[in-house]
Amino acid sequence: MSEHISSQFNQELETVRTQVMKMGGLIEQQLQQVMHGLETGQIAILEEVSAADAQVNAMEVSIDDQCQLIIARRQPAAGDLRLVLTVTRIITDLERMGDEIKKIALYGRDLLAKHGVLPHQFQDLQRLAQRSLGMVHSALDAFARLDATVVVALSKEDIVLDREYDNLLRQQITYMMEDPRTIGTSLDLLFMFKAIERIGDHALNVSEHVVYLAKGIDIRHSSIEQVKKVSGAVDE
Repeated sequence: MSEHISSQFNQELETVRTQVMKMGGLIEQQLQQVMHGLETGQIAILEEVSAADAQVNAMEVSIDDQCQLIIARRQPAAGDLRLVLTVTRIITDLERMGDEIKKIALYGRDLLAKHGVLPHQFQDLQRLAQRSLGMVHSALDAFARLDATVVVALSKEDIVLDREYDNLLRQQITYMMEDPRTIGTSLDLLFMFKAIERIGDHALNVSEHVVYLAKGIDIRHSSIEQVKKVSGAVDE
């Protein structure tokens, strides 16, 4: 009987792990779609992405419910408890990524439909989004492989992403100062840039949660040197 219960428990844990990967895969897909919609100027794609945020929200609620049931029924300890807690943290970050992607889709739709912005004017945004997308993929891969070392590379990537965002921020401010007629469009673009920067932040959070899962140490708010030490990453 105990072996049967243990087998069921392991299956429940594996199920929530799989569901997290499915949710992460949906986030990657939504980010790719919103980029495609902006690149091609297809408003219908952006509206589909916006509507799909409801699916991301539903997945978060479902996975969270499963985790609560596991805690109530199984009373997990040690590594099993860390897995459940990590899952609840990761799905929160994934859901927030979904919110940011929805913002990008809505602002992009309005810029294309109401302000006459052309697809090629999103080139800077596309470049920023590609970097953010890479971070999301790396973070999810780290979770799948329990690779605590990825957090260091993502910390460095996040610094680059922030720097690029700051440059685009200054660029848009310059445009607004030179021509006040661009203020409305530039502000919407800034909100889109910020949403992409926030997606990168959430991807970094996911990699930090992986460190907690793999090492049992919470590295949030730690310095890069502390992160290197805990994660076991080696300088390139």
